[in-house]
Amino acid sequence: MLQPRLRVCCYVNRLPFLYPSFSSRTYASQGNPDHSDPPPPPLEAIALIASQSSEGFKRPDVGAGLRTYKPRTPGLRHLKRPINDHLWKGRPYYPLTFPRKGHHIGGRNHTGKITVRHRGGGHKRRIRMVDFSRMEGGKQTVERIEHDPGRSAHIALLKNNATGKLSYIVAPQGMRAGEVVESFRQGIPRDLVDGVGGTLDIGLLAARTAWRGNCLPLHMIPTGTVVFNVGLDPKKGGQICRSAGTWAMVLNKNEDQPENRKRSLYVDVRLRSGEVRKIHRDACATIGVASNNLHGRAQLGKAGRSRWLGIRPTVRGVAMNANEHPHGGGRGKSKGNTVSQSIWGTLAKGGFKTRSPKKPNRYVAQPRRQGPRPRLERKSRR
Repeated sequence: MLQPRLRVCCYVNRLPFLYPSFSSRTYASQGNPDHSDPPPPPLEAIALIASQSSEGFKRPDVGAGLRTYKPRTPGLRHLKRPINDHLWKGRPYYPLTFPRKGHHIGGRNHTGKITVRHRGGGHKRRIRMVDFSRMEGGKQTVERIEHDPGRSAHIALLKNNATGKLSYIVAPQGMRAGEVVESFRQGIPRDLVDGVGGTLDIGLLAARTAWRGNCLPLHMIPTGTVVFNVGLDPKKGGQICRSAGTWAMVLNKNEDQPENRKRSLYVDVRLRSGEVRKIHRDACATIGVASNNLHGRAQLGKAGRSRWLGIRPTVRGVAMNANEHPHGGGRGKSKGNTVSQSIWGTLAKGGFKTRSPKKPNRYVAQPRRQGPRPRLERKSRR
């Protein structure tokens, strides 16, 4: 059994409201799963503990949304997992899956050549068929939130209230079972227009449509809204901002430039890298942030978990022979007086650019910041 690594304070039983995360029997420590600030403790309780302890009042550090375990084995000592107790514990919806057999397994392409190293093995999986386009309108109820082994974000199983059809979508952060979402890619329903007085007021429609989990064209989303699963083509589904914790922001819809027809066809969207990209106004986007935002803070804890995920070990080039890597051979830890490069000879430092300067990306309105970010000057206390 897994037990918490935290040392329970002697005041927990006497003042349980100060430590809501503790219980009488827990086997793993956890932070705040819903990311909401706990209610502040009464001042009388703080004064009581400060008077009885020479160190004063100090709230235990349990981590923000990560679960740690007592090191009963070496593999549990450094294991950290995001707290996702709301996920579905059963199997996926079978008709929306197919077996992952021969789909670039082992890092090989269709000719059998290894194009991605350090891939192979891993647990048997089934690929979930996720609906990125969401062209079907009508209200849909969230049946459950599931884990998808093929992506870092969670997926949600939706059921159409009118037809009963089931489909998978990329779940936004905070979505739970029982919520109702809707897609407005086919247009605005007549009953929704009648509900706002029969007028197509942009502000009123945004208040009724720009909710978390809803899919809308970019020209219907208010400026400053955080979105994910953003499409690049009006006839396709979402293509960017689909991994865990990613998002983009709608900056400008260029509606004040009717004389410039080409300019008014695109919406300025800022990505997390700082790049501002011009995307067609009829491309789709989902309101919110992609779920499982703590995916990058997890720690596997042991090498075996990497093998379960299909990740094979990585060998340094200087540890190889001269016929196996440009850094190989020689005596000691020398790479043979050569510049840092990959096993195929691609330069590794300084950035290896592949885009021709004569063919820039015309959809990039503002490139991302490159190089080290400027450090903020700290004010001296003197």
